[in-house]
Amino acid sequence: MKLPSAKHEAATPAAAILFVLLAGVLFTGLDTSAKYLVVSGMSAPFVAWVRFTGHAVLAILLLRGWAGLDMFRVKNLPMQVVRGLCLFASTICNFAALRTLQLAETSAIYFAAPMVTIALAGPLLGEWAGWRRWLAVLAGFAGVLVITRPGYGSFGIGHVLALGAMLSNCFYVILTRRMSATESPASLIFYSALAPAVLMAPVVPFTASPPPSALHLILLLLLGLFGGLGHWFLIKAYRLATTTALAPYPYLQMVWMIGSGYLVFAQLPDRWTLSGTAIIVVSGLYVVHREHRLRLKNRALPNEEAADLADRL
Repeated sequence: MKLPSAKHEAATPAAAILFVLLAGVLFTGLDTSAKYLVVSGMSAPFVAWVRFTGHAVLAILLLRGWAGLDMFRVKNLPMQVVRGLCLFASTICNFAALRTLQLAETSAIYFAAPMVTIALAGPLLGEWAGWRRWLAVLAGFAGVLVITRPGYGSFGIGHVLALGAMLSNCFYVILTRRMSATESPASLIFYSALAPAVLMAPVVPFTASPPPSALHLILLLLLGLFGGLGHWFLIKAYRLATTTALAPYPYLQMVWMIGSGYLVFAQLPDRWTLSGTAIIVVSGLYVVHREHRLRLKNRALPNEEAADLADRL
C-alpha cells in the first residue's frame, strides 16, 4: 500500500476522520476510568500496567494470534519497543497527572501535541502542512490557551506530568506514522502493549493496588479495551492519511472529556473552558467543511489527475 504524500494537499479520507473520532471517544473512557481509579487511591504505575496487559491480551484474542504469525512478525523490533515505551511514558504520566488535575486540564495540555507533531512531521517524515491546515490547528491551539490561561493558575507537578504525557505522545504518533509503512497493523497494536507490559512486570509486586470494589475491578478490565481499540483506530487512520491532515480532528475529544468530567466527577467547566471549547469545535467544523469541498473538487478532476491523486491518498 502506498502511503499518502503531503507534498500536495488533498482531501483527507472520510474513513480516516471517522477512525480518529472513534479513538477520541474510547480515549475519553480510558482517561475517565483511570482518573476514577487513581483518585480512589490506586497506584498509577499499576493502573498503567493493567491497562497495557489487558491491551495485549485483547489484541491476541481479537486478532486470533494463535491462527497466524502476522501480529508477532516484525521488521524492526527495537523500534517497536521504543514506540511501546513512548506510549507507556505518555500513559503513566497522564494517569499520574489525573490525580491532581481535571480531565479538561490534562486534555487541554495534551492537545498542544498537534503543534509539536506538525513541527516534527516536516523534518522527520517530509509531511509539510498546507497553510489552511496550519491555520485550523493554530485556531484549535488558541482554544486550548483560552482554557488553560497560562499565568493565571498555579503550575504544579500535575502540569509537568501532563506536558510529559503530551511530548511522549508526539513521538509515539511520529513513530506510528513512520512504521506503518513497513509493519503490519496487527504487530503495531500488539507490541505497543507487550513492550511496556513485559518491561514493567518486575515492579508490579511493589506497586500493585488491589481493587477495593467490584466497580474498580470492572474499570481496570475496561482499561485495556478502551486503550487497545482506541489505538487500533488510530493506526488505521494513519494508514489512510498524513499526520498533518489529521491533526485538527483530535481537538473534538475535548467535548467528550468535558462532558465526562461533569457527569462522573461533577466538575462543571467555567466560562473560559466553554469559550475555548467553542473555538476548538468551530475550527474543527471549518476543516470538515473544507475537506468536503476538496472531495467534491477531486471528483471533478480529469481521469489522469484523479488517478494520480488516488495514488497519493
